Amino acid sequence: MVDSLTRDDLAQALTATGRGDRTAFRRVYDATSAKLFGVAVRILKDRQLAEDVLQDVYVTVWNRASTYDPARAAPTTWLATIARNRSIDRLRSMASRPTGRPLDEAAEVRDETPDAAARLEARQEAGRLHDCLQVLDERAREAIRSAFFEGDTYETLAERAGVPLGTLKSWIRRGFQKLKGCLER
Repeated sequence: MVDSLTRDDLAQALTATGRGDRTAFRRVYDATSAKLFGVAVRILKDRQLAEDVLQDVYVTVWNRASTYDPARAAPTTWLATIARNRSIDRLRSMASRPTGRPLDEAAEVRDETPDAAARLEARQEAGRLHDCLQVLDERAREAIRSAFFEGDTYETLAERAGVPLGTLKSWIRRGFQKLKGCLER
């Protein structure tokens, strides 16, 4: 059951925790664990890590509650600061942790991006395709572009052009024959 404490009640419970009062510590935990867990989850973006950090937070609270000064900070501010700092510390420790894989394995990682020669060849082929498309009559060129570059169906294209489906398919078939001849030169 979550304990609802006022600011003063929480400050008193923290002070009592500093004197080793386990019941007071339980009240602090019940009243603040959901909020501090939320702080940890927002920073870490991982529930399991946040649970681990929350445990560290309350170990710190148990050990350092005697240093809490209600005149310097509100109890929730003091607790949230501990949760925030522990979460950031966990992020930093994870970032500096080695991945466990030897550096020699980096040579085995394949770069899937095309090399300069492949990109140049693809650009030249795209240029040739563009030039060959310009040779087609406008109806075939637009039908092929719409069907194969924009994903329109033959039915949609035939309806848009106001022609029977078979006619549209004929335009595309003849257009492909001309494209093939042009690209093979």
